Amino acid sequence: MSIKEKEFKPYISAKDFIPEFTLRAIIMGAIFSVIFGAVSCYLGLKIGLTVSASIPISVLAISIFKKLGKATILESNMVQTVGSAGESVAAGVITTIPALLFLPGGEDYFKYFQIFVLAFTGGMLGILFMVPLRRSLIVKEHKNLPYPEGTACADVLIAGEKGGNLAQKVYYGLGIAILYKLLMSILGFWKEVPSYIFSKTSVLPNATIKTEVGPELLGVGYIIGPKVGSVMLGGGLFSWIVLIPMITMLGDQLSVPFLPEKTKLIAQMSADEIWNRYIRYIGAGAVAFGGLITLIKSLPTIVSAFGDAVKDLRKKTKGDGEILRTEKEIPLIWVVLGSIGLVAFMVVIPNIPTNLLSALMIVVFGFFFVTVSSRIVGLIGSSANPVSGMTIATLMATCLIFIGMGWTGDYYQPIVLVVGSIVCIAAANAGATSQDLKTGYLVGATPFKQQIGLIIGVVVAVVTVGFTILLLQKNVGIAVVTEAHPNPLPGPQSVLMATVIKGLLSKDLPWGLVIAGMGISAIMELCGVNALLFALGTYLPLSTTSAIFVGGMVRKIAERKQPKTEAESEAGAGTLFSSGLIAGGALTGIIVAILVGTNSGTPGVSLADKLNMKIGEGMGPLGDLIAAAIFLLLCIVVYRFAISKNKSEVNQ
Repeated sequence: MSIKEKEFKPYISAKDFIPEFTLRAIIMGAIFSVIFGAVSCYLGLKIGLTVSASIPISVLAISIFKKLGKATILESNMVQTVGSAGESVAAGVITTIPALLFLPGGEDYFKYFQIFVLAFTGGMLGILFMVPLRRSLIVKEHKNLPYPEGTACADVLIAGEKGGNLAQKVYYGLGIAILYKLLMSILGFWKEVPSYIFSKTSVLPNATIKTEVGPELLGVGYIIGPKVGSVMLGGGLFSWIVLIPMITMLGDQLSVPFLPEKTKLIAQMSADEIWNRYIRYIGAGAVAFGGLITLIKSLPTIVSAFGDAVKDLRKKTKGDGEILRTEKEIPLIWVVLGSIGLVAFMVVIPNIPTNLLSALMIVVFGFFFVTVSSRIVGLIGSSANPVSGMTIATLMATCLIFIGMGWTGDYYQPIVLVVGSIVCIAAANAGATSQDLKTGYLVGATPFKQQIGLIIGVVVAVVTVGFTILLLQKNVGIAVVTEAHPNPLPGPQSVLMATVIKGLLSKDLPWGLVIAGMGISAIMELCGVNALLFALGTYLPLSTTSAIFVGGMVRKIAERKQPKTEAESEAGAGTLFSSGLIAGGALTGIIVAILVGTNSGTPGVSLADKLNMKIGEGMGPLGDLIAAAIFLLLCIVVYRFAISKNKSEVNQ
């Protein structure tokens, strides 16, 4: 052990034994795992992004424990450890598994049992593979890898131990978001997406400006910040203000359909139709290449992490005397046997599209990308973790192997997705697990107990995530507009995964558009712009990226008014309030989905239909202005909370 490692002392000494793995902490964490897992399902299908749940769970745990009586800091840490598993598992699930809906024969596997098996396998592998990496990434790299959410959680927990009322901000955000979204989405007092579309005879034909004025997107934008929001908005504007008008103008000169569209003229298409038939493929190529660029840039850290992991494994096999409480973790033999067991489980279990080769590929790619994910989140945090890029790389590698073996039929497409989905879930969960272990390292938790807590959190999450996704698909829809689902959740990441698989195996991908998108990512990277973020903005609806941008700008303005201190950098009042907005907005979205599917007396007419007056929709341009004004008011509320002082509450 180096001198630097010896100098570090956690908040609770390794020699102190205080309550940690208690029944009340496990139960509370399990409840949060369910809630934030559902929130992440909705948020991920809506915008293709999720945010870390660790900070709001830490704050809420402190608040609830105060009502129940005195609790230790390690109990509160156990709550956020168990609870955060729901968000991370859901993030991986929504990125990949809904893609089954768009693959030949895949819809037969989009059922609760299959979702449960895939989520469980990926979640467990994410935890098991992190065990041998903990010492390398969390302990040895303590000074080099800050793990921003993990460090912020430790700050919150320590501040809560000293006294304060941090949770109030989260509760305010939760309540305001629920009220706001009920008035907007159910009673329809104002439009959800005010917009302006240029006419086809204007200078910018079909150019579109629109913003979704929901509280959850505003909260996401505030948390990820102005830099990320600006790059994503740039990608969105490139699609909707540059590419769509350009395609519209060129299409006016064509008298035949332009591939990949085979029946409809571009001149007859709306902006949304052009986006769906052309821009979507350009965005897919941009996201795929942006993900690969991110992966290539991470190769040095991947090699280093692998080397450290192998060295630590050799040391552990020798056994060096008594182990401190803060160094005890799941035995390596459990990791090996658990991984082998999961591989065997995937091969023999019925009604899952897999085989022995794909199961082995899951282990190889899984451990590889768990290492990548854990290292990356140590630098940029879980919310910005490019899991989609790692998944696309997995899908491409799997497809190339299958093509080499002559497995190109429709039957093999769901098998490729199974490999990608489990690797994706494992990588997403490993990133969150790393943050939790960092928090535990700082506050003095027992790694073994945290790892067992994470397993419990995964089990609870996978039981409920499947129900949530199936509920949203049935009542709201995913990606496909139908008469029953006129405004489906976009599901951008899962649609992208299906596009990549179908195009590679069936050799039916419009490569000209895809390569153009790859070129866009390459140019952005050469210009010093984050290619993956710009590409994601290109692929998402402009209404999504513009709302996220607004949230980031609110944060920028607030920080100028009241500069952040080091202690408040990740867990300030604005972040806590925004976490409440995200949770409240997403939970209300799920409530709306339930209401949409609740028939009450009249066949085919839902309770939401009866309540939804849609006042804002009938006002025309005035309705757009009213919606924008109300959204501005919400921005002002976020700003006021952001500049409110947090330290006085913490130290009182």
